[in-house]
Amino acid sequence: MLRIYRQVRQVISSSLLAVAATSPVVWAQSLGNSPYSALGIGDMYSEGNVTNMGMGGIGVSNASPFYLNLQNPALLARRSRFTVFEVGLIAQSKGLSQNINNGRQSQRNSGGNLGYLALAFPANSRWNISLGLRPYTFVNYNTQQRELVPGTNFTAEYNYKGEGGINKATVSNGVRVTKNIYVGVDASFLFGNITHSSDSRALISAEDLRVNRLSRTTYSDIVWRLGAAWRPKLSDAWTLNVGATYDPQLRINARQTDIYQTTLSGQALAAADTIRLNSNGHITLPQQARFGISLERNNTLVFGVDVGFQQWSLYRTPDNKPGNLVDGMNIAAGIEYTPKASSMRYRDLITYRAGFQYNQMPYRVNGSQITDVSGSVGLSLPLGAYLVNHVTLSIVGGQRGVLTGTQIREQYVRFALGFSLNDWWFRKQVVD
Repeated sequence: MLRIYRQVRQVISSSLLAVAATSPVVWAQSLGNSPYSALGIGDMYSEGNVTNMGMGGIGVSNASPFYLNLQNPALLARRSRFTVFEVGLIAQSKGLSQNINNGRQSQRNSGGNLGYLALAFPANSRWNISLGLRPYTFVNYNTQQRELVPGTNFTAEYNYKGEGGINKATVSNGVRVTKNIYVGVDASFLFGNITHSSDSRALISAEDLRVNRLSRTTYSDIVWRLGAAWRPKLSDAWTLNVGATYDPQLRINARQTDIYQTTLSGQALAAADTIRLNSNGHITLPQQARFGISLERNNTLVFGVDVGFQQWSLYRTPDNKPGNLVDGMNIAAGIEYTPKASSMRYRDLITYRAGFQYNQMPYRVNGSQITDVSGSVGLSLPLGAYLVNHVTLSIVGGQRGVLTGTQIREQYVRFALGFSLNDWWFRKQVVD
């Protein structure tokens, strides 16, 4: 137990140093400027760990005794007697392009963040518990638009900016009901705030007239997820994995503050007008269902497919208004290969991964739904005296949106680095 405590302390210290070293990027940009994060509650972070990201994000049916599964709580019960601690770090480089006035405008940006912290341990031979902390969504955009004021020769400038996000602290439980059937439940506390600001500026008679609006929403509530899995043996070598998760539709507490102010050449024309101050409301977070199926060969080869649906058209703002979103869907496929899991040769224990993901995002521009298509690769290197600890690297490359009409195209490369530390806790010491 002392050994894993020292390992956990070292990894946490290294992770915090990495975050601190990149703090201007992490806190200022999150994963980089994303105009689409202005909609709804922002861009969603991947729900899987670094291992899942290398396999296209699949994880509803497949699990491993050496890594945590953060997508289906039922599969926690597949874990062995090991206690595991995991840390994930995420960084992203992105290029944005848009056709404006018969010309293409482009920019590049980058960002990074702490992806997750998670700890799982066995309560008994059938029941495993996990504690986790991770970002859930992020908002980060800064756009500008200029156009003539109708009926005049004056130019109006509109600036839109957003930042913030929602975090998630989770307690998960997975229980093995029979030899091949598992069930589980997540209870997560969502917390965080998102700020949207906008201003309209017009230059009239050499004077700068500006109207500002600041809207800040704070979120805090509990959400649930149910999971189930079935693992029948097909033969001595092959196992079928089937899994499903369900997130029910919930109303999440949200407090709003809205402030308006008009300035002329930088001087306030009147006191700020507070329309709302910590006004209580609720957003409607729509239900989500995910299904997965995979084939597994003796901890050596795993390949599978996940499908997910979420009814974002039912999303409602804190004012109980439609969020102008559409239903989303995603399909992911992935493969994982370890040459010889029972070997003691180092090269036989290196795990390789590859995957593909197709997402129909809940955003619609000019009647066309935005899609996100990506491919991924990854590998895990065993560490430690018994080679049961791992450092994992996953790389995801993809594109969201296309250069059609006023759509914004985002081309990105995402890097994820994960640490997985395993040890036995609560062992009885035996003196020979």
